[in-house]
Amino acid sequence: MAFALAFLLAPLAALAAPYADYVIDVRTGEVLHQENANTRLHPASLTKMMTLYIAFEAIERGEISLDSRVTISKHAASMPPSKLGLKPGQTIALRYLIRAAAIKSANDAATAIGEAIEGSEPAFAKRMNRTAKALGMTRTSFANANGLTAKGHLSTAHDMTVLGRHLFYDYPQYYNIFSRTSADAGVAQVASTNRRFLSAYEGADGIKTGYTTAAGFNLVASAHRGNKHIIATVFGGKSTADRNARAAQLLDMGFGKAPNRVAVQKPARPAYAGTDYADAGEAAVSEPETDETAEAIARAVTTAPDAVAAGKTIRLNVAVAQSPRPRSRPLPGAVAPEDAPAEELLLAMQDDITAALAEAQSLSLDDAGAEAAPDGTEAGEDGGEAAVAEAATVPVAVADALPAATAPVEIGEPAGPAFAQVTAPQPETALALAGPATAAAAAAPLALASAIAPAVSVVPAAAPRPADAPATATATATEAPAAAVEVASVQPAAPLLTPIPETVPELEAADLTDASNTAETAETSAVQLAAADTPEPKARPEQIVLATYTPAEPAPEELEVVTRVSTSGGRQWAINVGHFGSRYDAERQLLQTALVEMSTLDEALRKVVSRRGGYDANFVGMTEDMATLACRRLQARQTECSVVGP
Repeated sequence: MAFALAFLLAPLAALAAPYADYVIDVRTGEVLHQENANTRLHPASLTKMMTLYIAFEAIERGEISLDSRVTISKHAASMPPSKLGLKPGQTIALRYLIRAAAIKSANDAATAIGEAIEGSEPAFAKRMNRTAKALGMTRTSFANANGLTAKGHLSTAHDMTVLGRHLFYDYPQYYNIFSRTSADAGVAQVASTNRRFLSAYEGADGIKTGYTTAAGFNLVASAHRGNKHIIATVFGGKSTADRNARAAQLLDMGFGKAPNRVAVQKPARPAYAGTDYADAGEAAVSEPETDETAEAIARAVTTAPDAVAAGKTIRLNVAVAQSPRPRSRPLPGAVAPEDAPAEELLLAMQDDITAALAEAQSLSLDDAGAEAAPDGTEAGEDGGEAAVAEAATVPVAVADALPAATAPVEIGEPAGPAFAQVTAPQPETALALAGPATAAAAAAPLALASAIAPAVSVVPAAAPRPADAPATATATATEAPAAAVEVASVQPAAPLLTPIPETVPELEAADLTDASNTAETAETSAVQLAAADTPEPKARPEQIVLATYTPAEPAPEELEVVTRVSTSGGRQWAINVGHFGSRYDAERQLLQTALVEMSTLDEALRKVVSRRGGYDANFVGMTEDMATLACRRLQARQTECSVVGP
């Protein structure tokens, strides 16, 4: 009596499980249907999808490999069915544990996977919650790796659908395991808990079932048809057949609503939430263990009296702790603050610069001091040092400078500069700008002895008329320079300035006038010659045509006759399994019949035909032999059936 009562109470508990569903287009994530999709319910073995997702992530990041040998703990071996039957202390490759958890839904295998990756099931549950948060599963919380009913272990139809979509796109190399109906799990050959739906529904490719008394019959189902890919999730089914029928109905609805062609929008990969991930104050390993520390830990674990072999004994932090930004490339001529020279080095460099300037001016100063000044005095030692001290403040291009004048000469003072100043003062004019300290040396008269050499580029400015210029003048240190020359960085073949005797006869005004007229005549002739050689430009056309295009005449369109060829292959027969008052009842009868008689109706298509007074439930696309055989088998099962010809 007690056994019968317990037998009756189990289905009642399953019936009491709340129902929820969720349907999406996998290509875009578009929601096609939902009912109670955000209600927190018991996920049962759908939890193993997250366990496997983290296992694939750990393999990808090198935390563990498919061939790693996992030692089964007492805790993992004590899990209730469904289970692989592993024993404490037994070792098995990780690949076999993954197969057992994905295909057979083995609880002991799922727990062993969590312990192998994180060292213990509670630590693995924390990682599951971090990963769920990164995936956007906001209403999901895990307490174990296998999905057995536990306090706070809840999820939603929406969140499990999101997880199934990420498994498909994030780890396509492993996704095919969910479509297998059987596999070798190392210690046994295991069969899929989803094999009935995979065999019955056209295009089904996975992914996971789940059942507990509190959860009912759950399923995340995926299917492809042509370009379309749909995932449907069912929570709280009443039985395996009811769950599979409801999932098939939801997938059919999804294929009917989803467009045939659409741009694929893959979900973004979540942030890594492994062992070195610190969240909400959880402690993370701050420094990698040294070799001595690792050896000490391993020795202590393996030599302890009550030591029990576990799947993971040592965890090394190999993830990158920080990624500093590279320094920016310094600008040309810029000095970084930390690389700036010391103050002592700057002082030493200043002394070297002063010494170089003094040496560069030594020749000019010595020659200027050797000659007699206009008032009969000589430029002494004190005057030379003062000149160098003042000249150090004037920028001079030492490497490319022209040679200084070798002797003081007398020149007439012009009303304006003879040449336009376009560069910094050159060495030959530096002394004139030095200031009063060089008055004694620079007061000697200078004369321009020769024209500028051809190797030197000179830009002449408007010269003053000779009649307006005074006959003689004395250049002093406080006056502006008499001339400034733009010099190319080349060494002239001969000195540009040559010494001239101190006494030079005064130039006659007539000679200056003749020279000026001659220069003007030569300039006018050069301009006229250049104008004669220059061709006159052509007039601009009123209209400029860059390119022309003449469209070709369209060819006459030829009519094409298209004929349709039948592709039915003679499959024009059908069978009728009943007449119903509603479309839902007709579709339900078709699903139940297809699940019962899969061998003969596997290639047939279900079709509900609207008739006067109700709906016919038909299987179409069959040959005559197939239709006859199917009806004969259904009638033997006491199911109404009639053959419908073409």
